[in-house]
Amino acid sequence: MSSMRGLVQFIADLRNARARELEEKRINKELANIRQKFKSEKLDGYQKKKYVCKLLYIYIQGYNVDFGHLEAVNLISAVKYSEKQIGYLAVTLFLHEQHELLHLVVNSIRKDLADHNELNNCLALHAVANVGGREMGEALSVDVHRLLISPTSKSFVKKKAALTLLRLYRKFPGIIQPEWAERIISLMDDHDMGVVLSVTSLIMALVQDNPDAYKGSYVKAAQRLKRVIIDNDISPDYFYYKVPCPWIQVKFLKLLQYYPASEDTHVRDLIRGSLQAILNAANETPKNVQQNNAQNAVLFEAINLVIHLGNEAGLLGQVPTKLGKFITSRETNVRYLGLDAMAHFAARSDSLEPIKRHQSIIIGSLRDRDISVRRKGLDLLYSMCDTTNARPIVNELLRYLNQADYSLREEMTLKIAILTEKYATDAQWYIDITLRLLAMAGDHVSDEVWQRVVQIVTNNEELQSYASQHIFEYIKADNCHDTLVKIAGYILGEFGHLIADNNGCSPIEQLMALQTKMISAPDTTRAIMLSTFVKFVNLFPEIKPQLLQMFEFYSHSPDSELQQRACEYLTIATLPTDDLLRTICDEMPPFSERASVLLQRLHQKSVGTSERRTWVVGGKDANNDKQEILLAQQTGLKRTFTTIVNGTQGAPNANGNGTSAKTSTKTNGSATKDLVGLDMNGHSEDSAKNLATATHLSPDWDIGYEQLYFANEGVLFEDPQIQVGIRAEYRGHLGVVKLYFTNKAAFPIGSFTTTLDNKSSAALKIDTKSLPESSVNPESQTQQTIVCTSIGPFSDAPTIRISYLAGALQAYTLKLPILQHRFMDPSDLSAEDFFKRWRQIGAGAMEAQSTFGLRSPSAEINEKFMREIVTGFRWKILENVDPNAKNIVGCAVLQLEKGKTGCLLRLEPNMAQKMYRLTIRATQETVPGILLPMMQERLAKGS
Repeated sequence: MSSMRGLVQFIADLRNARARELEEKRINKELANIRQKFKSEKLDGYQKKKYVCKLLYIYIQGYNVDFGHLEAVNLISAVKYSEKQIGYLAVTLFLHEQHELLHLVVNSIRKDLADHNELNNCLALHAVANVGGREMGEALSVDVHRLLISPTSKSFVKKKAALTLLRLYRKFPGIIQPEWAERIISLMDDHDMGVVLSVTSLIMALVQDNPDAYKGSYVKAAQRLKRVIIDNDISPDYFYYKVPCPWIQVKFLKLLQYYPASEDTHVRDLIRGSLQAILNAANETPKNVQQNNAQNAVLFEAINLVIHLGNEAGLLGQVPTKLGKFITSRETNVRYLGLDAMAHFAARSDSLEPIKRHQSIIIGSLRDRDISVRRKGLDLLYSMCDTTNARPIVNELLRYLNQADYSLREEMTLKIAILTEKYATDAQWYIDITLRLLAMAGDHVSDEVWQRVVQIVTNNEELQSYASQHIFEYIKADNCHDTLVKIAGYILGEFGHLIADNNGCSPIEQLMALQTKMISAPDTTRAIMLSTFVKFVNLFPEIKPQLLQMFEFYSHSPDSELQQRACEYLTIATLPTDDLLRTICDEMPPFSERASVLLQRLHQKSVGTSERRTWVVGGKDANNDKQEILLAQQTGLKRTFTTIVNGTQGAPNANGNGTSAKTSTKTNGSATKDLVGLDMNGHSEDSAKNLATATHLSPDWDIGYEQLYFANEGVLFEDPQIQVGIRAEYRGHLGVVKLYFTNKAAFPIGSFTTTLDNKSSAALKIDTKSLPESSVNPESQTQQTIVCTSIGPFSDAPTIRISYLAGALQAYTLKLPILQHRFMDPSDLSAEDFFKRWRQIGAGAMEAQSTFGLRSPSAEINEKFMREIVTGFRWKILENVDPNAKNIVGCAVLQLEKGKTGCLLRLEPNMAQKMYRLTIRATQETVPGILLPMMQERLAKGS
């Protein structure tokens, strides 16, 4: 740029301008000159670049530039890097997603993405990331993905490609294709930590919407985290003040929180070891501020993961002590993070006792000098509240309410109302606190709060008299907020007769108190009062003349709602009979059960955030039924005094107190909006399945599977690149299977990954004891050990997805020969015992029988073949039991974790017709129906 003297001089002229007018004059002159040059002269690349640079400088000074865009677009195709660079810079500044010229640059960008020059690749990636709308993203996302996965791409190009895909995905999720999942996950094994960091950022966004498709990233994160923390397998360039790459540690720890705790022993051991190393490193506080910050960043995320896992007692016991130190730190950020982590602990922990030990400090955080800490302290107090500490916490929150920041008061009011309702063991205490809260909070009370009070009083008969008396005392005071007047209007209209005989609560005194507040009340509150008064006509005929005067007065109101309501009520009250009045003013029925609108309102703010949390503020009960990945809406309040029902029929009317279910009045409806039905998950049911759990099997998968159907050792799969061998041993209900993966090629393979898919997980437990190495050298071997536990009868064999990088991604899906008969043991019986048990088991649900023929006309039935199949299924052939010597009778015991199941078999061949009749009986209903189809399939093949 320094070589463009005209540009340098132009910038100097603008800087030297002493007034705004002089600057504008110089710019207008230059714009006219550039416009003339573009119109009348044929400019070379250098001149275009110079003039576009001037336009860019004018644009970033805040002036409108409405020409020269086409010349800037043309510069993208320039051969010289400096000209191309300015062209891309201009495009990213001048053009937006819907710009009409954008389609002109797509082909030029695609050409640069396919170029072998890494600098051109990067310029194109910057343009796609900064400008890319839907059209550009759909046209170029495949090219960006190709750059990301290409083995020839430089590391810095891969980093930019990953972040470009992330930018596009955040705008248009459909741009990421489902079949890319495995290849993207494999980049978590890249040797360059910068690539891993960028790819993990992309995966973290994808995981939140498609957890199944990217579940392979869980094991990758656990393995790589261990290599970084424990093995220090990281370039020295990525140590930040002696902390190994804290950024990637934080991302891995957060990614592991998006999934439930793994059931694999080996994976749990990897995570446990990494977490313990992080907690141990935090025992010594470094003096260096930067090192301390980096260490704390990793530590807090590690603590969140420990809390998320939940079942690691050894690690979980260390959390409260460490958090107790953090919430008393002098550093504001550390206090904030400590309170946040402690709120997470309260949301997951079975016991709140470790947190209660710090209750006085947490209450003190409400008066912290930083509002973020105060807000986090409020969250924690809300989460740690239970029946034992509800009263002191609620009282403290009430004391602090008038001093709290205005931005906090509405949320604080909402939380106090929820806690009061949730943990009230005394109904009168609930009324006392709630009305006191409404009196103090004033304008910071949302409609949902006072409407909730009305719903609970209506549904709880023992509260009605006490609530009426208490609210009446409030409205007799000089300063009574409008919210309390609304509650008084509704409650006295429904239940005022319950206190009419009390001293100072006569009907005329109730009317006078309400009438006094009505003078200064807004129109919506006056509408409620009118509905209250028409109920008074029904309840208290002795004050009917005064009530009719009120209706007469408001029948001339300028507000159309008040006028109509007053006229209607006046007409009803003056009818010859009171039948219609009594019908309309019938007692309000209890509100129907429904999710609490208070909880809905509180948690609604958490929905739709860019990064979804795996927990919500609100304690263990609020998180019990919550999905692990996606934020779920709360489903109601836990009651501790049984007479308060769990839900609402709908809010009391905003313009009237809903004199009965039949009264026709306008309703605000703000509290009746139900969130049920909204998709909080952010993805549909037909989202793409993970290829790692795909049901389709690779070609030639069945060759090795058939050979190993009965054998315990052999080759499961083989091609010119890889060989997969198996060695298995089964004892009782347990089985140990070792998989051997041999690299037959002359070059190493990387990012070697195996993912098991067990459709019979309820009946067959599979636990990984070791995982294969991520890199396998030529002519070398890696192995994996899995332990199988037979819990119940199962029919589907598990599958394994094997993927690795050998230039491109290679992947196979194979079925493992882990079948039901592996857990059967032959058992001997005498002829007498066999028939006795056969009759005892009987037919019906305990029996499965089938008559079938051979598949191939050329196949034959012979005794040797039949016996091999029966013994292969682990039956003991019982000789001289069946009267027909050609029939085969067998006995076996199916070993299950919780016991044994006896199984009996009878196989009757018809050699002439090439037919079989197979009968299986067992002491457990589902077993015959599982074993019979498996044996039928084998026998039907014939010898």
